[in-house]
Amino acid sequence: MIYPIVKFGDPVLDTPAAAVTSFDDELKKLVDDMFESMYAARGVGLAAPQIGISKRIAVVDVTFKEDPGAKLVLINPVIVGKEGRQRNSEGCLSIPEFREDVTRARTVTVRAQDLTGKFFEHTGEELLARAFLHETDHLNGKLYISHISALKRDLIKRKIKKMVKAGEW
Repeated sequence: MIYPIVKFGDPVLDTPAAAVTSFDDELKKLVDDMFESMYAARGVGLAAPQIGISKRIAVVDVTFKEDPGAKLVLINPVIVGKEGRQRNSEGCLSIPEFREDVTRARTVTVRAQDLTGKFFEHTGEELLARAFLHETDHLNGKLYISHISALKRDLIKRKIKKMVKAGEW
C-alpha cells in the first residue's frame, strides 16, 4: 500500500515519535509499505511520521532499488557516532520542491533494531550518513530546515504559506 506523504505544517512532523515495542507481522507490513511509498515518491529515505505514523521507524535505500542489499530498516535508531563534515544540497519528501545546502557529519554510525528486534550498528558515509541523520531528525520531530539559516528557513515558510493559500500545498 502506498501512503501519501505528509507535508510540512502537519503536527506529526514536529512531534517526537514513539518507540516501537512490538516486532510483529503488522510491523513487517508497515515497513514493506514504507519502502513502496518511498519509491513511489522517488525518495531514498522515509520516516514513519512522513506517512502520518508517529513511530520510530525509518527505511533507507540510497541506491534507489539498484542494490537490493542496500535496503536498510532502522527501528528505534540512535546516532552513536559522527565524524567529519560535508556540505551538500538536501531535500525532503515532506517539503517538496525545496532544496538547501546543509552541513552534516561525513561519517555516521547508527544503532538500531531490525524487524525482529535485534540490535545492530551500521556506519555510513556521504549520502548514507546524511540519510541516517535526516531520518533520525524526523523521528525526533525535526526537519532539515532547522539546520539552515533563520533567513532561508523563514523564506521557505513564507513561500509555503502562499502555496497553502493558493491551494497548491
